[in-house]
Amino acid sequence: MPSPEPDTPRTTDFEPAPAAALARLAAVRPGDYARTRNHLDGAVTRLSPYITHGVLSLPQVLAGLQHKQRLDARHKLVYELAWREFFHHVWQYEGDAIFSSLHPGVLPDSAYATDLPQDIRRGATGVPVVDQAVRTLYATGWLHNHARMWLASYVVHLRKVHWRAGADWLYGHLLDGDLASNHLSWQWVAATGSHKPYLFNAENVARHAPAAWHSAGTVVDTSYEALDAIARSSRSVPVVVAQGVQGVDEPPLFTTPPPDLQFDNSALPANAWLLHPWALREAPSGHSAVGVFAAGFHAAWPWSAARWEFAAALMTAQCKRRVWLEGQPPADARCVGDPHLAGHWAMTDAAAVPRLFNDPGERCRSFSQYFARVASTLQS
Repeated sequence: MPSPEPDTPRTTDFEPAPAAALARLAAVRPGDYARTRNHLDGAVTRLSPYITHGVLSLPQVLAGLQHKQRLDARHKLVYELAWREFFHHVWQYEGDAIFSSLHPGVLPDSAYATDLPQDIRRGATGVPVVDQAVRTLYATGWLHNHARMWLASYVVHLRKVHWRAGADWLYGHLLDGDLASNHLSWQWVAATGSHKPYLFNAENVARHAPAAWHSAGTVVDTSYEALDAIARSSRSVPVVVAQGVQGVDEPPLFTTPPPDLQFDNSALPANAWLLHPWALREAPSGHSAVGVFAAGFHAAWPWSAARWEFAAALMTAQCKRRVWLEGQPPADARCVGDPHLAGHWAMTDAAAVPRLFNDPGERCRSFSQYFARVASTLQS
């Protein structure tokens, strides 16, 4: 039978405005989050697009939550924020090495295809949990973390596609795409950044997802023992698409701004404060704020039109000008430092990104090791 329409939030659930970010933060219910966060219709925060683009910092999120109830480092919500900081901790120490397998997975890298198949890109695999995830991604620019993990596990362990191909594709379509969180999460699923592959089955989907996602009778409707054997085999599972299943067109990705975005590329003022896409917050007093997209970054990491528009609108809310910068910023310009710009901008006097935890001082090899070292340093 034809695939049902995706059960998804509307794209307008992510209004590109600082006030919308603060309203969403005010609506978070930490207790409900802790109880229901694993369910696709649970009380998750949906703050990630605003955090990724620097509208909200993690300390600001925690401060907003503390108005509702006292949260210590062990609360589920704080724990998830810590995962984000852990991924950036790994990026800080590993640099571009996070874009290659950190260690061998269950199979050699050469056992995996380097191109994502069209049936996955079009949401036409015949596995509802996969197809609904793809359709939701394109419609909203966002996926629940469980859906991201299911999608990645299917791509890597069942279809034998290299995690990097999947991670690059997903990143381009996410409104909250963060290179460290996205690519290291795929490595965690692939077992190149963890100790075992992440696997899921139809029973797990039925427990946590709406009916439209349920996948009984498909390749994921089997035991974990069988799935583990598939993950350790070099053979891809067959694609069996039910009659009438229709795919969707993948939205294009742009390495330069879509034509409808306007820029003012006149000279930057002296002592300009640059609001780049990962720091879209009010500039410090005494600085003239200018919004800047770095051409070098986007040449390597294209975005969907929806994300370009989302980031541009957030930028416009904080400053009057948007600039497409093809070279280095002026020597007297200032901004918040961010590893996204490493290799593209040589900023010598950038402000630090606000953090929840102190740096442990050395590379932690796992999240548990990281959290054990930093939990007591949680910023008030």
